[in-house]
Amino acid sequence: MKRLYDNELIYGRLLAVSQPHLVERYNKALQAFGLQPTALESFEIDKTGFSPQIADELDDPDYLDPAGVNRRFIILTPAQSTLPVVHTRFSNTDALMFEFFKANIRAINALTIKDVIYGEIEDNISVVEDIEDLLSIEQVEFQVLTAEDVLGKAAELRTIVDRLKSEPEAWRDDAMLERMVALANIAGDIRENSLVPDQVVFRHDAFWTSHFGGCYVFVDERMTTVIGDPEAPGFRRSRPWQVSYLSIRDTARVFRFLSETGRLDPPRASWLESSGFLEHRSEMAIRGLLREAEPDADLSRMDAVWLQTWIHRHATLIAKDETYPFLNAMRRELARSGRADPAEAPEQFRFLLARACPDHKDAWLVNRLITEYVPSDFVSRYVFNKQEFYNDYNGYGDAFRHHVVETLKKTYLTDKAAFRKRLYGL
Repeated sequence: MKRLYDNELIYGRLLAVSQPHLVERYNKALQAFGLQPTALESFEIDKTGFSPQIADELDDPDYLDPAGVNRRFIILTPAQSTLPVVHTRFSNTDALMFEFFKANIRAINALTIKDVIYGEIEDNISVVEDIEDLLSIEQVEFQVLTAEDVLGKAAELRTIVDRLKSEPEAWRDDAMLERMVALANIAGDIRENSLVPDQVVFRHDAFWTSHFGGCYVFVDERMTTVIGDPEAPGFRRSRPWQVSYLSIRDTARVFRFLSETGRLDPPRASWLESSGFLEHRSEMAIRGLLREAEPDADLSRMDAVWLQTWIHRHATLIAKDETYPFLNAMRRELARSGRADPAEAPEQFRFLLARACPDHKDAWLVNRLITEYVPSDFVSRYVFNKQEFYNDYNGYGDAFRHHVVETLKKTYLTDKAAFRKRLYGL
């Protein structure tokens, strides 16, 4: 993983924490969670406050997620709002944290001047034992605390101010006035600073979770759809009038569900030709075959000519796999008719033509699901499904690891936004 870290392909864009007062505040939050304070003088954190360095120090990657539900968070600065979430059991943790920052930025700005904000993203369950537990999560509530109890002191100060306004003789109480000054030194001018978060309850919509080997939940107006391992506890067990259960191994049914609910962008020439999407899929398919056939091959000189030569030399292998010939046939069909019909394709190839409808609210989650069916496309896996990308990467030989890193640097990392826009319309 060192190669990934050195090239900012894992734990990239994190925030360095090295100022002693911020390290001290972080330790107060750790101790409030019942954890040992860190001995590190500097470390990095993501949007939730998770630090890979502290996870290593504690030998616990789930130190902010001990039960895989009710995720903890530590906020040292409003600057965390723009960071990624690099370790989570739920795909929508990032979105929930973003909404919390967005709705409460004034309070977060004010509180983090003097204190650390910490707490839990709390829902109505404490442990996930079966699918029904996941389906019962409809909303979450941020339980917000501060190490120095600035929130509590602000509330106490507000009470004193209200008493001064309502009781004519209250100003004669010297002890109360002294307490007011002491509280104001901590909480500041509460008339100007909004210290109490405005919104702490948020909807828990479509998501992926790592529970039960990976499970997707999509929410529509009249039906919730679960896509996962049919051996998972609770799968197909309850509420058939409200919940549809699809095996993640049933490629045809999953594809049909995504198509019929408008979550897929129909494969038309209008976007396929301009995006280079099929060319990208073809190249990824060939690279996957190359890795299997020659895992230790030196790929440092790979270019279009080198790749085409390899294709000619391994025509039998490529014809047997059928992926590359299928994609070439689809390109010819697009040139002839302007569209391709996935329903006419063998089910194992349908997702090769698929991307999420860019305007759908579940676009990122759908693109993540699509990568489950196109494992050879390591670029798309990295963009949308980093957990699976890292699992794949661990199984690669050193030569192919180097090739993967160099490919990502030359394509995605060069301009992430432009790359996502061109290939996925996002």
